[in-house]
Amino acid sequence: MSSLAPLLKSLPAGVASRLDQGLGQLAITVDAYQREQLLGLLALLHKWNQAYNLTAVRDIEDMVSRHVLDSASVAPFIQGPRLLDVGAGPGLPGLVLAILNPALAVTLLDSNGKKVRFQRQAVMELGLKNVTPVQARVEQFQAALFDQVISRAFASLVDFVTLTRELPTANGQWLAMKGPGADDELRDLPSGIRLHSRHLLDVPFEVAQRQLLILDVES
Repeated sequence: MSSLAPLLKSLPAGVASRLDQGLGQLAITVDAYQREQLLGLLALLHKWNQAYNLTAVRDIEDMVSRHVLDSASVAPFIQGPRLLDVGAGPGLPGLVLAILNPALAVTLLDSNGKKVRFQRQAVMELGLKNVTPVQARVEQFQAALFDQVISRAFASLVDFVTLTRELPTANGQWLAMKGPGADDELRDLPSGIRLHSRHLLDVPFEVAQRQLLILDVES
């Protein structure tokens, strides 16, 4: 029996099939253990959320789309091998991306103690060897450089880039997951930073428009 089996017993019926259907729509293939890890993450997030209010999403089926599938939708654009998730909250999208790509070295950065405690618990229970949770403010964070720096709900584009300006490698990228209204933010980008590419994200079971903005340093 898998070590995750007791955790998965708490999942309501329908969650696994919703995850399977969503991954299929995203054309993402996972093996049996990765599937168990994603389901285990959902079970942990739902359990902890009842006590610690980690996310405003309360329904676990909504968590499948708004958290796991939303995070997974950017997987094709992750190059790594070193990824920093800034303002990771309970570890999204970093935990999902780490599950989908075990070769990816993911650092999760957040200043909220209870959310970082959840990250650490998830890393332990899901057996993730490629994830490092860090509790710190981004302004005070010092580490080796990263190939990509991603943010899902951290700040405006200007603040995101300004606060992390020294963290990407020379050829590194910033990846900002945004809703439809990001054009005003793009107009205010700091000098020397450009929009490298924009990708519309078709998140299964979600009607709200999502997009990924990839930024880099002008050459």
